[in-house]
Amino acid sequence: MTANEDQEMELEALRSIYEGDECFRELSPVSFQYRIGKNGDPKAFLIEISWPDTYPQTAPVISMDAFFNNAISSAIKQSIMDKLMEEVEVNLGTSMTYTIFEYAKDNKELFMENQPVNTVTALNNCISTGHSDAVQPSKKKEKKEQLSKTQKRKLADKTDHKGELPRGWNWVDVIKVTWLTKENFMHTSSAEIGSV
Repeated sequence: MTANEDQEMELEALRSIYEGDECFRELSPVSFQYRIGKNGDPKAFLIEISWPDTYPQTAPVISMDAFFNNAISSAIKQSIMDKLMEEVEVNLGTSMTYTIFEYAKDNKELFMENQPVNTVTALNNCISTGHSDAVQPSKKKEKKEQLSKTQKRKLADKTDHKGELPRGWNWVDVIKVTWLTKENFMHTSSAEIGSV
């Protein structure tokens, strides 16, 4: 089998295994990300794996340079990378993307044991233990749903200059349906009466 055939088979396998998994992201047919840990977990991290043309005969490119990992110390990142590369060496010549992601998931606690807890968690712990000198953490702003340009245009077409829907906007269709139903009823009733 050629490298491209191996890659195509592995790509199909990854798509079926991780279908619906919010931690997995296919950046391209040869580049993937996986978030190890839940959103909001101070010890969560993101691994990115890219396949060179000769993969799996040669090692994939593994990166932890994603913005998601900015809170992780460089020493911890390097330690994780070293351990992942050891796993790559063991699996060289085989499809290993799934294996690397699962290895990272299985060893997350070990990888992150020396990672300092982030400041927000530390502040919350101080507050819960009753230290009065702790500063209240700022409330996170709620994220608004991101709309596409087309969705924004449609919304703008429906709203006035203040972004508000016109008065009675949702009654237009109800009245139209009621009118059509009444007309049909009246028409049908007349026809039935005439035939009797």
